[in-house]
Amino acid sequence: MAKKIPMRMCVSCREMQPKKELVRIVRTPESTVVLDATGRANGRGAYLCKKSACLEKAIKSRALERALETKIESETYETLRAQFASYHEQQAQ
Repeated sequence: MAKKIPMRMCVSCREMQPKKELVRIVRTPESTVVLDATGRANGRGAYLCKKSACLEKAIKSRALERALETKIESETYETLRAQFASYHEQQAQ
């Protein structure tokens, strides 16, 4: 019997994909918003495609704010962009 693959939806493009192919953004219990590279951090999570265009679309449409149920400041978005870029660099190696 084949093992079931968990599927999640990108909050930006609304496309269903396997969980391992998406990036998780999490609002921690301390109310900070960070990129969760492990996919196991405590807190409320939202999934995004690994494309930077999906991150930008989610920021512009405030999809991340709705999914994480919190107001996100512009400094936090800049930090997310930097974390997203470094995540891509790590995956390329």
